[in-house]
Amino acid sequence: MFPYKDDNPTVLTPFVTVAIIVLTSLVWLVFQSGGAEPRLGQSICDLGAIPARLFGNPSEPVLTPRGPVQICAGAIGGAWHTLVSSVFLHGGWFHLLGNMWFFWVFGNNIEDAMGHGRFVVFYLACGVLAALAHVFAEPSSPVPMVGASGAISGIMGAYLVLYPRVRVHTLVVLGFFITTLSLPAYFMLLYWAVLQLAGAALQSSGGVAFMAHVGGFVAGVVLIRLFTKPDLLAAARRQPQVFTTHQPWRS
Repeated sequence: MFPYKDDNPTVLTPFVTVAIIVLTSLVWLVFQSGGAEPRLGQSICDLGAIPARLFGNPSEPVLTPRGPVQICAGAIGGAWHTLVSSVFLHGGWFHLLGNMWFFWVFGNNIEDAMGHGRFVVFYLACGVLAALAHVFAEPSSPVPMVGASGAISGIMGAYLVLYPRVRVHTLVVLGFFITTLSLPAYFMLLYWAVLQLAGAALQSSGGVAFMAHVGGFVAGVVLIRLFTKPDLLAAARRQPQVFTTHQPWRS
């Protein structure tokens, strides 16, 4: 299921949501050369979160998770700043576009509930905690982790807490059969969370950092009450949202 919009209007103009999308896209286009080598591999090596490097003792050459395989030279200890920098890097066009689309669908409403400044801190906090979940789950891994999906998982966890019954419109692709469904947010988000847990339990090699998704989602669920402003949340909830109790699931 791929969400493409929700029935949840905003009160505030989502300046920060737009700014993060623009900044992340500029990093991809300028700093990572839109996916062209050697800048792509170099950026992932230098600023991706590499668990083995963070603990200071990579036993094998550090490799990027995409082909052709490229050795990352100069693997040193420390580099904890990569827990933040990795949030703004991506490994491919679909990786970037998918993350930013999810962020737009759910992020503007979370910004609406906490205000612009708090939203910046919340986004970065979820991103760092998501990266830490991955790092501590795979402490000896030499594979770089990049992407905003951990931080966006936190946004989705927050959305589950604040707006569980708001309708989310999703695209469903079953082979050649394509349809849309209008689902309550709790159904779509919990379904997604279960898939991430299953992926984390079954994964045996690099590829998708499922534990980062799980960690970010849990961080969003836990932290959201600390960041919301009651007056903003009350104003947001007064908007004419369309709940699933009044509408069928199929759109």
